[in-house]
Amino acid sequence: MVVLAAVAAVVGALYVIPSDHYLVLPDRARPADPLVSVPGEKKGEESGGIYMVDVLVRKASVLERIFPGIEEGSSLVPAEQVNPVGVSDEQRRQSSLNEMSRSQQIAAAVALRSLGRKVSIKPNGVEVTLIRPGFPAEGKLEIGDVIVRANGSETRTLEKLAHVMSAVEPGKAVRLVANRGDGRKAVTVNTRPDPEDPKRAVIGVQIQQSADIDLPVAVKIEAGNIGGPSAGLAFALDIVDELGRDLDHGKTVVATGAIRLDGKVDPIGGIQQKTIGARQAGADLFLVPDANAAEARRYADGLSIVAVSNFNEALTRLATRT
Repeated sequence: MVVLAAVAAVVGALYVIPSDHYLVLPDRARPADPLVSVPGEKKGEESGGIYMVDVLVRKASVLERIFPGIEEGSSLVPAEQVNPVGVSDEQRRQSSLNEMSRSQQIAAAVALRSLGRKVSIKPNGVEVTLIRPGFPAEGKLEIGDVIVRANGSETRTLEKLAHVMSAVEPGKAVRLVANRGDGRKAVTVNTRPDPEDPKRAVIGVQIQQSADIDLPVAVKIEAGNIGGPSAGLAFALDIVDELGRDLDHGKTVVATGAIRLDGKVDPIGGIQQKTIGARQAGADLFLVPDANAAEARRYADGLSIVAVSNFNEALTRLATRT
């Protein structure tokens, strides 16, 4: 008995002592409708609906570090994959919330535009949401800077900045102009090889599209502490559904994907856990970005995976599948 008690005490201690790794866990998909408010939306109870899905990220205990399979559907990842070296949990969390806020605006704009509403969208640059400590951008750029030019070319969109950066050799400097507050800042920033792709030049920033968006109606999305851009597709679909276009036809439709101003759906992370979260919610269909579809099907276990590349395709696929 004494030995068993000692073993139990050790196991208990290992379960509460944090390790240097994180766990990415499934989170049951939830309806988007209670989070989204649109003037003129349809009312009343109905079955099915548009659902969004997130993942849970927390520090793994020492025991979970040794036996990560204790938690169903979990992925054990090194700390630097969650928080770049030098970036705190709070900094990462704030960056994630900023991405969520911007994705909500973009989702509303894309959805209303698809319904023929007049939406004014003016891309105004690329916003810096996070700066990796120890990388060249540190001390040169600030969070909130909006990059508008690079090496003499206008970079009002993510695509244009990516095009300019693709021509820069790792180790070479890039000249940037950024809007900062009410002023403008010109800086020259060295580059370094991307740790994951040595042929690609990086300066060590996380970015998102910045734009002036004027909506014809006041769309409100209350996502609470949910962060990141991956709920954009679900929110856009729910807005269309709430304004009278029945997209789900009584089925439970879970969607994930970061959405751009042009309606393109970008891939997201945590697709294993999100697929499990969709299954846990009893989903009939799971809409995912094209690039995530193959991996999602590995964990589908009978769930119908629908791959989409843009918002119009998502609407078309729902019209033929629901």
